[in-house]
Amino acid sequence: MPGSRRAIKTASLRHERHYYRAGCRLIFGLDEAGRGPLAGPVAAAAVALPLERSDLSQALRGVRDSKDMTPLQRSALDATIKQVALAWGIGQQSPADIDRLGIVKATESAMQQALDQALAGTSREPDCLFLDYMLLPQRRDIPQVSIVNGDRHSLSIACASVIAKVWRDQRMLELDALFPQYGFARHKGYAAAEHRRALERHGPCIEHRRSFAPVSGLSAG
Repeated sequence: MPGSRRAIKTASLRHERHYYRAGCRLIFGLDEAGRGPLAGPVAAAAVALPLERSDLSQALRGVRDSKDMTPLQRSALDATIKQVALAWGIGQQSPADIDRLGIVKATESAMQQALDQALAGTSREPDCLFLDYMLLPQRRDIPQVSIVNGDRHSLSIACASVIAKVWRDQRMLELDALFPQYGFARHKGYAAAEHRRALERHGPCIEHRRSFAPVSGLSAG
């Protein structure tokens, strides 16, 4: 329709509002970025939003599953999320950590780091944690809610997904400068055809996950 404003998708606050009405005032959303790549760290973020704000959805307009956003959108909204949030934190585990712990435990550890960093900025304990699919065994003392497709259906989790993704993408740009032969800036360490060809040609570097196939079958270059 001429002159109409195009709708911009934003993740829902339905779950947050439900738990807020039940008495949960400080809810942290947690999410990760980089579980599947062959190289680089797994990153996680924790975000608590000011749920008492009636304009919260508008203030965070456009925040949704980070995979459905462009790099420019993520970068712009990363700054907005950090400004709006009550508290936020980032955690990460290196490829060596992933090989030592396994990807599930490494992801949990990154989430715990993110939560610890976020809690350092507040004197309050969380009333609840929102997570996408998984739970955080290290914090059984805090009520947890596992939400299927949480980064699409919870604004708190979506905010965490954006922060984690932006941090990890920036780290992969840094690694690209150190190891330009792999093309990390373009594929961010995922198993793209370009990346697989580079692995065959050069072998893995210290930023590759040796426990992941096909890296596990290759010798270091």
